[in-house]
Amino acid sequence: MERNLTRPETSATPHPDSPEWACKPTIMDLFSFTECASQTHSLKALFDLLVNFATKEGFSEVAYGTLNFDAPLQLSECPPPTVAVKWPPEWCDRYFKRKYHMIDPVVRRTPTLSRPFLWDRLADHYQLQPDEKRVLEEARDAGLKHGMSVPLFGPLGQVSVASFASPFDDADPQDRIGHLNTLAWHFHIAYREIARPSSSGGDKRVALSQREITCLRWVKEGKSSWAIGKILEISENTVNFHIKNAMRKLGASRRTQAAFTADQLNLL
Repeated sequence: MERNLTRPETSATPHPDSPEWACKPTIMDLFSFTECASQTHSLKALFDLLVNFATKEGFSEVAYGTLNFDAPLQLSECPPPTVAVKWPPEWCDRYFKRKYHMIDPVVRRTPTLSRPFLWDRLADHYQLQPDEKRVLEEARDAGLKHGMSVPLFGPLGQVSVASFASPFDDADPQDRIGHLNTLAWHFHIAYREIARPSSSGGDKRVALSQREITCLRWVKEGKSSWAIGKILEISENTVNFHIKNAMRKLGASRRTQAAFTADQLNLL
């Protein structure tokens, strides 16, 4: 029988001590997360940090995976395409043994979407197959009551996804979607840095032209294409051309996302 859970009045259980996790702020905000992530050098420590932060947002069940390329680094207990996961053990076992990732609507739909989406609303926008509906229903019965996923894009067309779910019936993912989206992107960038191969191992760096870099710097400052054109004394169409080229190289669906990714990769 499905249990009805409401959010406890007490705060989330503190994360266990980790020798690699030097930062343990009492009040976790985005700044403290990025500061800690920059000091983290292992996937486990980074994922533990993500779970801790998401739990404080009310979403303690977390998964991160790569969808169309082989992950350069993953936790040993996670079969592809999953990189790291914290789900109820029974659901985790069932999901992997039955290869639910082959029919999971979240996995299937993520590459076609550019913005965070709620699991509860997938059926409103897509004609879900019976097996897809079954996966969502079983996940809900297993304790993943309300969930959301964030499509994450990288260079060379790479697509990843971060998913957050709550065990509480009164959870509202729409209310936390902005925070969790930003958190997912910061985790994604930090993961890529940890998993980045050495230069001797054929690291594929994104190569932006000087004009693309300049345009993205101004995008980062909040300037419109028209304003950037006036500053650089070039046409608005030329600005858009360079920004679109940079977006394509960075695998970004929006100009602000391209500027954020380029900045995190130290390209600006």
